[in-house]
Amino acid sequence: GWCPLSPTGAQTTQLLVEPPWMPAVLWDRVTLTCQGLGTTGDTTWYKDGQRWGQELQDKFTVTESGTYLCDRPGTRLSPPVRVLNDWLVLQVPMRPLQAEDSVTLRCRC
Repeated sequence: GWCPLSPTGAQTTQLLVEPPWMPAVLWDRVTLTCQGLGTTGDTTWYKDGQRWGQELQDKFTVTESGTYLCDRPGTRLSPPVRVLNDWLVLQVPMRPLQAEDSVTLRCRC
């Protein structure tokens, strides 16, 4: 399922990550979806702190490692998502966790 990186209902642009594991890895064919006020054409993407040429789309599959965030008019910038291109990664589910929760870890290579 989709994984929002900020609480539902907050006045912040949401950046949804699929598959919902952290850190995201390039070889998982990560899809980012930007949700916020306005229309799809109002989306502005940033990669590694620079405005990035994927405007007019609210969703895309990542093809380069880096740190991504998006912006929609009327809401703040989304939280950043880092996509790695590492060979060995320990991943955790991208969901809010409580102290008493059991967590499944994934070691991927």
